[in-house]
Amino acid sequence: MIIEPKVREYICTTAHPQGCAESVRNQADYACKQGMVNGTKKALIIGCSTGYGLASRICALENCGADTLGVMFERQANGRRTATSGWYNTAEFHRLAAEKGAYAKTVNGDAFSKEIKDKAIELIKKDLGKVDLVVYSLAAPRRTDSEGKIWSSCLKTTGEAFTEKSLDLRNNEITEKTVEPATEEEVLSTVKVMGGEDWADWIDALKAADVLTENAVTVAYSYIGPELTYPIYYHGTIGTAKQHLQKTMSEINQAHPDVCAVISVNKGLVTQASAAIPVVPLYFAILYKVMKKAGNHENCIQQIARLFTQKLYTPTGFRTDENGFIRMDDYELTPEIQEEVKTKEILYKDILKEREEMIERVSGYDKEIYRLESQKDGKKQKKKELLDYMWENYEVTYHQAKQRLELNETESLLRIKETINRLKKQIKDLGPVNINAIEDYKEVSERYEFMQKQHEDIVTAEAHLAGLMEE
Repeated sequence: MIIEPKVREYICTTAHPQGCAESVRNQADYACKQGMVNGTKKALIIGCSTGYGLASRICALENCGADTLGVMFERQANGRRTATSGWYNTAEFHRLAAEKGAYAKTVNGDAFSKEIKDKAIELIKKDLGKVDLVVYSLAAPRRTDSEGKIWSSCLKTTGEAFTEKSLDLRNNEITEKTVEPATEEEVLSTVKVMGGEDWADWIDALKAADVLTENAVTVAYSYIGPELTYPIYYHGTIGTAKQHLQKTMSEINQAHPDVCAVISVNKGLVTQASAAIPVVPLYFAILYKVMKKAGNHENCIQQIARLFTQKLYTPTGFRTDENGFIRMDDYELTPEIQEEVKTKEILYKDILKEREEMIERVSGYDKEIYRLESQKDGKKQKKKELLDYMWENYEVTYHQAKQRLELNETESLLRIKETINRLKKQIKDLGPVNINAIEDYKEVSERYEFMQKQHEDIVTAEAHLAGLMEE
């Protein structure tokens, strides 16, 4: 099968197995270079096939030498359709783990469901016994809970409507978007999908099945961002869900004292979900440029490798802030980076304003050009009608009329109009044209010739009779 890129909006819907394999190998090479730490030996990665989840699984292997069980929801190749990138990523990770002599299996299905939880627990009991690390890295637009109800997340504010400039990744155009406030039901639904409820369900199920080691660690990934994005993100429906996730961390720690739950607040990352959030794509575009220039930009594997080797597994334990969060967004939120981002954002908006004004002026010019072109077409049509009128009524062409005008340049336009009116009156005084005049003339001419001949015959006969009488 020949694989060609197919893009829907700004998302590529096809994946190449060799490209995915190369990506996994490159990430593994980077993680390996960061060295080994005394960390997890048996890890469960929930959401293991792409992004932070895949990076976590790679680091568990490369930086800790761990056996891993993964949970994903991916599609294998089917006829004309390629498999998803996550499917190919996971297949290559399995090969990588086998080369290193490490255990690696993956459960494919809906991680929100009890069925997949039970399958994962069964495999842990059978193959691993217990796990000492649970990474929760799920990102999904909807969730079916244990009662079969479907909850769908939404991207809205929780107060007033929010309007701001954003970057459309489909065409790299700056656009203005307005996000309406969410209803209470929409807020609840988003929390159900993106909050901490399912994370807690996983830990409760694993703990009840006795497949967690004593002092097992569970890490969930989150994002807070700078104040610039608060109106739509942290103070919106997604932010409400993230706050619920943070509350869940405390609840897990209270419910299970021998389990250590922690949230890793990661750096901003361009994903399918974040690309749809107003402000965020433009902020990320500027942020990436600034951080790359500063030399501290990190992609997924770079962040997670630093998490495993410098923040999660250290001789003194977790390195957290006052809220108990591991801050992997520390580089992003440094005052120097944020100050330059704000400066560039103001510059970008000024450029954008000038661009919009220029577009408005060009639009005005286009309208004026269209108006003038319409007038020009109308003048051309009028000229043609006048030329046709001159020919039909006077059998005079434009050039003939121009020559006559040049011969009479000394005559004023008023005098010419007077002459035209006088001639028109004389023509009118002639009366209507007898269209049968030619036929009438022919008939009269023939009768005249006949009568003329008769007259000549009579004159001749009269002369002859007169001659006879004289004799």
